[in-house]
Amino acid sequence: MGAEALAIAAHFARTRWGSAPATRDALETHQGRALRRFLREVLPRAPMYRDRRVRDLSELPVMDKSALMGEFDARNTRGIRLEDAMALALRAEASRDFTPTIGDVTVGLSSGTSGNRGVFLVSAAERRRWAGILLARALPHALTPRLLTPWAPPIRVAFFLRANSNLYETLGSRRIRFAFFDLLAGVEAALPALLALRPDVLVGTPQLLRALAAEQRAGRLDIRPSHILSVAEVLEAQDAAAVEQAFGVRPHQLYQATEGFLGYTCAHGGLHLNERFVHIEPQWLDDAHTRFQPVVTDFTRETQLIVRYRLNDVLRLADAPCACGSPERTLAAIEGRCDEVLWLPARDSARAVPVFPDAVRRCMALAGPAVREFEVVQQGMRWHVGLAASPGAQVLVVRAMAELWARLGVRPPELVFGDWQAQDLHLKRRRVRLAQLPQGLSCTF
Repeated sequence: MGAEALAIAAHFARTRWGSAPATRDALETHQGRALRRFLREVLPRAPMYRDRRVRDLSELPVMDKSALMGEFDARNTRGIRLEDAMALALRAEASRDFTPTIGDVTVGLSSGTSGNRGVFLVSAAERRRWAGILLARALPHALTPRLLTPWAPPIRVAFFLRANSNLYETLGSRRIRFAFFDLLAGVEAALPALLALRPDVLVGTPQLLRALAAEQRAGRLDIRPSHILSVAEVLEAQDAAAVEQAFGVRPHQLYQATEGFLGYTCAHGGLHLNERFVHIEPQWLDDAHTRFQPVVTDFTRETQLIVRYRLNDVLRLADAPCACGSPERTLAAIEGRCDEVLWLPARDSARAVPVFPDAVRRCMALAGPAVREFEVVQQGMRWHVGLAASPGAQVLVVRAMAELWARLGVRPPELVFGDWQAQDLHLKRRRVRLAQLPQGLSCTF
């Protein structure tokens, strides 16, 4: 076993079998120690913090993607310039060859769903740590004996995403046969190789998994993965049901962003934040403290520093702790992004009331199987609703939304129905989108 494989195995073993905080207090104590070391030893390596002594995270401002990119050169510890990193990442996008690095540093490019593409840096040591932790969190216990048995066949992983990376390739080894499938090539082109691979683990976006489920039901695909992971998009109930029906396996979720490995589904089916390795401050979006934007500090990264980075995601806490007993927070859902929250005026005032994307999805779910696909775009007080649906579905959607308006106490928008338009699989799915606020309405959480 080579040095890289040994390092990954060590991170895997520590995460899977090593001592872990058993209570919330113990977890916060562990995070406190890790953060103090990070602030003392790692932060000063970046030019931005070189002459500053920071004792507590609260002394630092919250940042976002524009700040991270605007101060890219000063926020990494390797002296890598944004223009060089961006040029390398764009060449990789154009050539579809994602192997070049800057020294031992992998350069990646975010998908730019919000219209602002970001560059991320990960060193070789960070790649090995990430791979070990992710395998320990995501690989089911039933497959662990095969991973550890030299004479057993390797675990076969089919990974569908818009772009490959040295980060993902780090997962490959003699014990794991990792096969990347380019979403730009489409589903049909992937079927022969997927059939030949017959993966044990299938990883992809929800819309990709649904497309493969349709191929399986139609008889054009015949694979039996024992584990399915949904990544990069919101996993809706309809997605999970369609995938489970086709493959007999309930998909789990990985909450992975360019800013870090943020969440995973445990063996009991609970979606947990990865708080043993990442510190997450909730910025609450409602008075009940159920929904929040995560402010992330990744104290395991030492190349591109992610410090109090506010993601644009909307997360919703579960009503009860997970049965697995983990002290890490359990999520009910990753609902979407903040620009997928729609806003309407209150019925009796000019107050702006948020309509979270999960509420819109629930309206469509209440219409039942009559609604196969949908998209909702808000233009002021007009909502454009694209449907792929059976006759009579509009009536069911209107009825469900009327109940939503009444429950929220808002003025109802005009609903304009049209046909749902399919998008390319390599584009991130955005079911609900705010294009324009109602005139005179100002929205803040």
